[in-house]
Amino acid sequence: MNVYIYILVMAVVTYFIRMLPLTLIRGKIKSRFIKSFLNYVPYACLIAMTFPAVFYSAGNLAGIIAGVGVAIILALIGKGLVTVALAASLMVFLFSFIQ
Repeated sequence: MNVYIYILVMAVVTYFIRMLPLTLIRGKIKSRFIKSFLNYVPYACLIAMTFPAVFYSAGNLAGIIAGVGVAIILALIGKGLVTVALAASLMVFLFSFIQ
């Protein structure tokens, strides 16, 4: 029975987290700072969730560091997501054969 109570509480909390901003903020956001902040929130959350997992994905730390380096360089150059992911994965794969 306790499991159902936990699920209900989680559902209510999730609902309120999503519902409250929609009901409390009715006007258009005019502040450039807040717009800029809200624009970068999805990227920051994605990085916070995926970046630590990268370092535990393979057992070869040197390959992981090389792959992250390649990914950062290609991202800064402006390559697409698929190109960056494939190049970083290929770098980790090649390093696994070297060591």
